[in-house]
Amino acid sequence: MMERRAFLGGSAAALATSALRGKSGAAAPAAPVTIDPASRLTQGGWMRGKVQSGVRALALGGKALPFAPDGSFIAAFDRDAGATHALSLTMADGRSVIRELAIAPRAWQIEHINVARKPGGVTDEDYLRLRQAELARIGAARSRETAAEGWRQDFIRPAPGRFSGRFGAQRIYRGEPAAYHSGLDIAGGAGTVYVAPADGLVILAAADKPFSLEGHLLMLDHGMGLNSAFLHSSALLVKEGDTVRRGDPLGRIGSTGRATGPHLHWSVKWREARLDPLLLLGSAGGEGTG
Repeated sequence: MMERRAFLGGSAAALATSALRGKSGAAAPAAPVTIDPASRLTQGGWMRGKVQSGVRALALGGKALPFAPDGSFIAAFDRDAGATHALSLTMADGRSVIRELAIAPRAWQIEHINVARKPGGVTDEDYLRLRQAELARIGAARSRETAAEGWRQDFIRPAPGRFSGRFGAQRIYRGEPAAYHSGLDIAGGAGTVYVAPADGLVILAAADKPFSLEGHLLMLDHGMGLNSAFLHSSALLVKEGDTVRRGDPLGRIGSTGRATGPHLHWSVKWREARLDPLLLLGSAGGEGTG
């Protein structure tokens, strides 16, 4: 037996209050899943929720979605996420319940350039070997599963300063799209200390030798598939394996790697989905005027 309900307009509030009432007006049994009304059901957004004890399994878009012993979970939506996602629940009695989530589109900052995209330079074999090794380290770090619980928290700004680069911004050269900007740039000033936006475990710290593009890269796992990366640091103040709390110092803003000036590039991923870090900050994020 399958129960299917649609929630339109990306409304987390609708999901959060989805217990139904019968014709008599009496409250029906508690909904099998509730969604935090602060969730952002939009491209580059996220949701937190909780399933009831009668739920045996949970899936999003056909992929298993783990939940904590208390039923809590987190999920997120890529920058290019489609218009709908199915949240599927398998109940202890064998029933299937499906909630259709409407993911609101975003108006991304797109710049059309009337020149041909510059071809990439010839890349030598030494650089390719170096880059492959760096990407392997990043991939291995992101594949780690930790017991961190920062995913449950409200995130804070990692650094003061104006937002000099927005998530999702993209240039298109005579119809050929370049890669979109995958994080939030904060121009906090060279040497400014940046902090952990939420609790986590340091899963990568390129302290001794900067990466070719990311520079002194720091990666923090927040648990449940959610992780942050901080690029271009001038120095790192933690090491791999360290447990940090929200607000703890992580490093100093710099311009190592491929950067035109000192800034903090903060990117967030959940599984393979890239998130807009600004949406994790809510109203506390401000407008980045520093």
